[in-house]
Amino acid sequence: MTGFLPENPGVLVMDVIAEIRQRFYVENETITSLASAFNISRPTIRKHLKTIEELIYQRQNQPHPKLGSFHDQLEAWLEQEAHFPRKQRRTAQRLYEYLQVEGYQGSYTSVQRYVKQWKKKRANSPTIKQAFVPLAFPVGETCQFDWSQETISLGSVIQTIKVAHFRLAYSRQMFVVAYPRETQEMVLDAHNQAFSFFGGVPKRMLYDNLKTVVDAIFVGKERRFNRRFLTLANHYLFEPVACTPESGWEKGQIENQVGNIREWLFTPMAKFEDFAALNAWLATRCQELAGRVHPEQLSRTISECFAEEQPLLMPIKANFDGYVEETRRASQLCLIRIDRNRYSVPAKWANTVVSVRLTADRVRMVSEGQVIAEHIRHFSRDQLVCDPWHYLPVLEKKPGALRHGAPFQTWDLPVPIKVIRDRILKQDKGDRAFVDLLLMARSLRDNGLETLEVACDLTLQTGIMSSAIVLNEMRRLTEAANIDAGAVGRLQSLRYLTE
Repeated sequence: MTGFLPENPGVLVMDVIAEIRQRFYVENETITSLASAFNISRPTIRKHLKTIEELIYQRQNQPHPKLGSFHDQLEAWLEQEAHFPRKQRRTAQRLYEYLQVEGYQGSYTSVQRYVKQWKKKRANSPTIKQAFVPLAFPVGETCQFDWSQETISLGSVIQTIKVAHFRLAYSRQMFVVAYPRETQEMVLDAHNQAFSFFGGVPKRMLYDNLKTVVDAIFVGKERRFNRRFLTLANHYLFEPVACTPESGWEKGQIENQVGNIREWLFTPMAKFEDFAALNAWLATRCQELAGRVHPEQLSRTISECFAEEQPLLMPIKANFDGYVEETRRASQLCLIRIDRNRYSVPAKWANTVVSVRLTADRVRMVSEGQVIAEHIRHFSRDQLVCDPWHYLPVLEKKPGALRHGAPFQTWDLPVPIKVIRDRILKQDKGDRAFVDLLLMARSLRDNGLETLEVACDLTLQTGIMSSAIVLNEMRRLTEAANIDAGAVGRLQSLRYLTE
């Protein structure tokens, strides 16, 4: 009959009970006829004639017949691992596999139900419930840090990003900044950004046991912090403190902030063209949210409390150079592979090992203490990032590579230079001729490309497209610049003597 619960045919649902009571009390049917009509016993009919409240059926104990003697073993494992960090505890599936090794022949669902019931019973136990002490932080002393993962539309592409959260524990002033990843160079850059936003450095920074911050966890509060991270802490002179594992209440403010920021700033989905626009907006919103009432000092706003705290932060003497360094070998193509992208180095360093310094937005190649190349960092895949000037020594020996060389096909040159290049390349030995112009421009160092652009423009005005004319114009411009520089130098010397 449809009125019965499938798990226990002896228990009726409320609509059937209502029909029984109506037919007995209103239509005056007998108990015997009701028992025959509903195919249930007369004692059950009598019981439900007194039922007025809605029945709620819940099985109190689920039998586990095949677990049998394995109950004690399973409970011992659960009790032992209850004191472990969450990531070190075995799942129900893993416990089931270990019981099979011990000889268990039952199903996985029995183990799963038992583990679920054990955890629920333990969570509801009065002895397990936790109590907390209200925390108070001195002015300018503590800042809490954490990461969150958010989903946004960046450049019309939906992406998962990482957001670094900072919160001054006294004033509740927050700062958030977004990155494509959660790597160590991002952590270092986030601290630079946060301290610049706060206008100072707190005395203590409170963290989870992040792999980019903590290398090893020992007994109690003892930690071995990452060496590069300690360099950051030593630069700004703050004390790093790592929380006890699985004790989020020690930095409850930042834990709450993660949820609040997701609701306030990332719901509905935020849409920006790039990270620069996103982070500028996040910084502005952090300032605006500081206009809210302080959660404890109800007569003041967060910004008013921050105005009290900010002068007590330690001053910033210089920004930390937040790079992570590793060594890589440049290929024969003068390229170094980093995160599935390739970046160029000058031809001089082809087939040699150089140091690569990665920051949140830059890639720097260093050799013998000198920066030999620098590029904007890309986070998409299979990108070729080249500086055409790096390949000029190769063109000097192989000028034919100018036409089909990948670095030169995407070279964004000024329009006069492009026009002259296209005309010269159509001439006999045009490759060599244009390479000579580039070599001349390189010899002029910083303003070489500008000088070449002016010389090409002057050549176009003559109507004669010749590399010799461009070279002549470049020499005249260079000599004029040297004469002007010499005149300025003599004038400065004369002024010094007259004074």
